[in-house]
This record gives sequence, structure tokens and C-alpha cells, in this order.
Amino acid sequence: MSAELSRQLAALLGAKGWLTSPEDIAPYLAEWRGHYTDGRTIGVARPETTEQVSQVVAACVAAGVPVVPQGGNTGLVGGAAPHAHGGEVVVACGRLARIRDLDAANGTITVEAGVTLKAIQDAAAAADRLFPLSLGAEGTCQIGGNLSTNAGGNAVLRYGNARSLVLGIEVVLPDGQVLEALRGLRKDNTGYDLKQLFIGAEGTLGIITAAVLKLFPRPRSVETAFLAVPSPAAALDLLIRSRAATGDQISSFELIPRIGVEFAVRHVPGAADPLSDPSPWYVLLEATSSAPDAPLRAGLETLLEAAFEAGIVTDGAVAESEAQRQGLWFVREALVEGQRHAGASIKNDVSVPVSQVPEFIDRALAAVGERVPGIRPVAFGHLGDGNVHLNLSQPEGADPAAYLAQWADLTGLVDDIATGLGGSISAEHGIGRLKRDTLLRHKSSVEMDLMRSIKRAIDPNSLMNPGKVLPD
Repeated sequence: MSAELSRQLAALLGAKGWLTSPEDIAPYLAEWRGHYTDGRTIGVARPETTEQVSQVVAACVAAGVPVVPQGGNTGLVGGAAPHAHGGEVVVACGRLARIRDLDAANGTITVEAGVTLKAIQDAAAAADRLFPLSLGAEGTCQIGGNLSTNAGGNAVLRYGNARSLVLGIEVVLPDGQVLEALRGLRKDNTGYDLKQLFIGAEGTLGIITAAVLKLFPRPRSVETAFLAVPSPAAALDLLIRSRAATGDQISSFELIPRIGVEFAVRHVPGAADPLSDPSPWYVLLEATSSAPDAPLRAGLETLLEAAFEAGIVTDGAVAESEAQRQGLWFVREALVEGQRHAGASIKNDVSVPVSQVPEFIDRALAAVGERVPGIRPVAFGHLGDGNVHLNLSQPEGADPAAYLAQWADLTGLVDDIATGLGGSISAEHGIGRLKRDTLLRHKSSVEMDLMRSIKRAIDPNSLMNPGKVLPD
């Protein structure tokens, strides 16, 4: 059956669209972070059009072969990695790479799933508009994957996550039919909002092939500051004050620990400590406005004066040029790369109500420190939307394999603290394979039954990205 399917897909897609040789398919088999490296596949389909995606899915359904949708393969939970049994077809969407339309007056851009996030940002900027979704992998991640995982990033505080930025969608369903709902409407009150079923579903309900995205006025006034604070509680106080002082024009508010800055400066060329004296915690704050003469600097100066007097800010640097702004952001991004050089690391991507972030960090740091003496936790992330990345670096000199064997224990500890404070075990990375079974501990039976009912209704044969999100 798989041999016949392979011949059929080769005839449909051609030599560039159907890959089977080991060297050609290798980049599609492993999750980039290295958790899932044993993947195998019948072959990799690389369709160029929505019609071809539909034909590929229909052929796989007829053969009873599961499909694994894949975008830029920059996910962090194994959602796009094929299984080791090798009985699946990977459908890579990178050749669906057209920008179909940009309507500046309507504030929309219509793009295919394989367009990179950076290309969308650049196309919006060329039309004097902003597409605000921004994250570290934006040069290689693809918008289909961003929507399938409901990506977050650095500007959720101001603009919302991926699902908030979508007006219309096109999806190939598990039977090969195409849901064509590419409407650029802000108001469409005609029943169920079907697009939201597929955003965040991680390819388990269908393959997103195109979307209509919101555009915004391009920022013309930008103020960026790197500020030393004594604690996460002080950072939360600063967040509340900064939103008021700028007329709620804060677009990013990132919490960074001292150890994160040290990892970045020590291991990543070009990363420089922004301040002369160390602080236990920092905030990277950015305010933006589409008005060229917006009084953001005056509001920021007033804010900092009051914050210094109150003791919630102890030092700071305000960018005076775009180069300085980029340098401050580089430190924030480099701390992730820096941690890769500091030994094995156990990752957590959780969210709690913004008001509970200091409590979560205090409890989690104490708990993991008690469980593993010498552990080096790096608690950083998007304080403005309650998303904390608590990455746990191994104790110095520890055996990496033995340390990583504690992954389930330590992530379970962190997850329980987060959900105990009304939070979530996944803020922006998704569930995939990594958190699939853990989901059962933190979702109610009603929620799980509804999710399973939706899966059965849309994909009754469970051929669309099986073994992801929902436990078998």
C-alpha cells in the first residue's frame, strides 16, 4: 500500500515535490531541539498549491496512511515530528510561499502557510504597516505553523497571540475537502467561528494552507529601556505603573534574571551587559505609538523618576538609537542560546495570571532548588501576559543524561505550581508529543471529552497528525 501511495504522490508532485531519499528527508524527521530524533516516514510531500495539498491528503486517506503537517519545523514540543514506526507521510508546507494579497486600507494581508514570519513582517513594513507577531525563530518559522500552534512571542501584551491576529483561514480537512473562509472581515456573526478550531490545534484537525491576517499602523515612536529591578514583585509594580504612564502603549514587557544575562554575555558573541552593576532581575520594556510625535519619552522619564524614588528600579539604560535598541533586545534573545552552552536544560513554558507571576516564581525556584541542589533556574519571559519560561539548567559538573532523566519529575513540579495558581502547563509552545499525556492531569474530563468529540467529528479515522495533543 505504501509503495503504491509513493508512486501516486511522485506522479502528482514531481521530483521536487515528493522526497524519499534518506539525505533529502533527513531535515524533516527530527525536531530541532533534539527531543525527537527517531522519526521515519514513507516520504515527504512538498505541495505548491492548496489543490495539491488536498490531493495529497485525499490519496493518503484512501490508502489509510496518516499525515504529519509540518511548517518551518521550529516547534518545541514535537508536534511536527513523525513517529518512529515510519508509516506516515510528512506534508511540508514550505512551497506554499505566496503573499496573495495586501489590502492596506482594510489592514489585512493574505498569505500562504509556507511564508516565513519575517517575510510577512517585511511585506507589511513595505506597505507602511505592522504585523506584530514576533518571536526568536521568525526568520525560519512559517505562518502555517505559527497559527497551528497559536504562537505568542514578544508583543502579546499589546496585540494578542496568533489567534487574535487572524480574520480568515483556508484549511485542507482530513478527508481532502477545502474549507475556504478567507474573509477579511472584523465582523462576521454567522454562527460558529470555525477558524478558531484549527488555530492552536497543531495540525490534528487539518492543514492550514492560507490565512487573512490583521495589519496595524506602523510604529513611528519607539522607546526601549533596560531596567534593573530588585524582584519580580517590583517588576510587576513597574508594569502597572508603565501602562498608566504611557497611556497603555507598552508593547513588550520582558522579565530577565541575572543568570540569563550572564549566560548570554559569557556564551554568545555580541551580547553585552547593558548596565555596569549587576542586579538580581531586569525588565526590558518597550513602548510604541503610530504617532511620530507621541510623548513616549516624557512619559517614560516621569515613570522612571517615580520608580527610582519608590525603589522598584535601581538602575537603567534607555536606547538612544536603533542600534542600541537592537543591542538590548539581543541580550534578551541571546540568553536562550547562552543557556544551550551551560549544559543540559529542562524547559518549562507556563502561564499564570499576571498578578500571580511573582508568587509563581518564588514558589517554583524554591521547589526546584530543594529537589535538585545546585540547579540553575532561568526564569524569564513575557511578564506582561503572564508567560514564564522557567528553564532549569543542570548543576555545574552534573552528568547531563542523569539530569535530563529528571525531566518529568521537575516539569511536573513546575506544572503543579502553575496550575495551582490558576495557570496553564503550556502558554505558547503547544502540547505536541511532549505534553500530550501530561494534559490529562490538568484538563477536566469535560474539556477532554469535548476535544475528543471534535477530533472524532472532523477526523474520524484519526489520520491527521495522530498521537499529538490528544492521548491515543
